[in-house]
Amino acid sequence: MALRKSCLKWTPDTGETNKEKQIFDRSTRSDKGTRGDSDGSTSFNDLSLGWGTSISAEPELKNLNWDGQTGGFVTPFAYTAPSGKGLGRPVVAFHYLATGPVIGGYHQASTTVGLMKRMEFGYTHSWHQAGSTAGLSQLWSGGFNTMHGKVNMVAENLGHKWVPAVSAGFVVRSQVRNVGGMIGNRDSHNGDIYLVATKTVTQVKGLPMLFSGGIRGTNASVYGLAGNAPAFQGRWFGTAAFVVSGPRSTLIFGSEVAQQPRRVAGLPDAAVPSTLTYFVRVVPKIEGTKMNIDFGVAQVAGNVMPGVNLRSRHQSAIGVSYQF
Repeated sequence: MALRKSCLKWTPDTGETNKEKQIFDRSTRSDKGTRGDSDGSTSFNDLSLGWGTSISAEPELKNLNWDGQTGGFVTPFAYTAPSGKGLGRPVVAFHYLATGPVIGGYHQASTTVGLMKRMEFGYTHSWHQAGSTAGLSQLWSGGFNTMHGKVNMVAENLGHKWVPAVSAGFVVRSQVRNVGGMIGNRDSHNGDIYLVATKTVTQVKGLPMLFSGGIRGTNASVYGLAGNAPAFQGRWFGTAAFVVSGPRSTLIFGSEVAQQPRRVAGLPDAAVPSTLTYFVRVVPKIEGTKMNIDFGVAQVAGNVMPGVNLRSRHQSAIGVSYQF
């Protein structure tokens, strides 16, 4: 009887179907997409959590967030898109956020590529769907471009099983005309630099969990959706998620919080709250599956100043990611 190594302990391989062991078992990954890091470490991306699945021997799936980074719905994780010793295969994503009758809606298409198991970079384009509120909706117009990059500096479980993955990254947005740009009739640009730590906890039997948090310096207001902030400033963000394994799919339930710069360039009296999201990630249990789907609710902005309600506090969102 062979022995098989799991993330928790050495267990006998009886050949019987065991969904829990399938979720937690390590396997090997080549630069063509088989599982597991060459250093033997295991990350949240190597579990059946939508950011990566080890239920089958297919290439692990990395989910892209709103800006195109490997992450949750709006926040980045310290993990990167899959790759071997060189350039990985691209991960593509589409997101839609119904931001209400004032702001309108946003469609986003992203592509991200991993490099050398420690880096990723990508591009996202946003298309704006006009709102219908006279006197306010004209502050939002057109789309904008987003470029991003990330470098993993500390591998997860390096030296100890409680060590989180730690990465640094940047985001640059261009041709942003929202709010201040429309008021001044000009394009603007903004960006983020950030440091993030992410840890997968598998010590609780049958309930994998992920915790992620970091700090970003930004002069973007709500990731560019509300234009620019008056100045570059530090803002905190965090994510928590847990996994429920169903008969036909794995479900990941998560929530994020992201502080936003309080003020908006061009509207000095406006006050922007923190962004909250609640999401469910669906990972079908189908051999060879390379796609997953996010459903979410975002709390963006409501009454930002006397007499001005952006009516975007409980807005629905959907995201789909696919790895080639």
